[in-house]
Amino acid sequence: QVQLVESGGGSVQAGRSLRLSCVASGVTGGFRWMGWFRQASGKGREGVAGIFTEDDYTKYADSVKGRFTISHDNARNTLFLQMDDLKPEDTALYYCASTDARNWSPLARPLAESWYKFWGQGTQVTVS
Repeated sequence: QVQLVESGGGSVQAGRSLRLSCVASGVTGGFRWMGWFRQASGKGREGVAGIFTEDDYTKYADSVKGRFTISHDNARNTLFLQMDDLKPEDTALYYCASTDARNWSPLARPLAESWYKFWGQGTQVTVS
């Protein structure tokens, strides 16, 4: 059974940093495609960052480029999102996502909800 468990959210002042973690389980050999999404109150879910863990190909939403960094630790089946220079507009519930796709593809859409199959429960980030 696939499980994604996020942690690391909290309340911080603008300009500070947070590091989110997502521990993944339930897939032999780990996930190859993983991503972070967020959903602000009253808005739809937005793709923030995605990664292909085989070669560390990454993709970011324009709104977070240069401030957020997605990374992974395959040995611990853990995905990270380092968030620096946080802004009030980053306030949202942050979700980890994964899929059982194993190969890189130029058709991959790592910032699209439809690309992913498995979702965590989310961790709240509040920036004031």
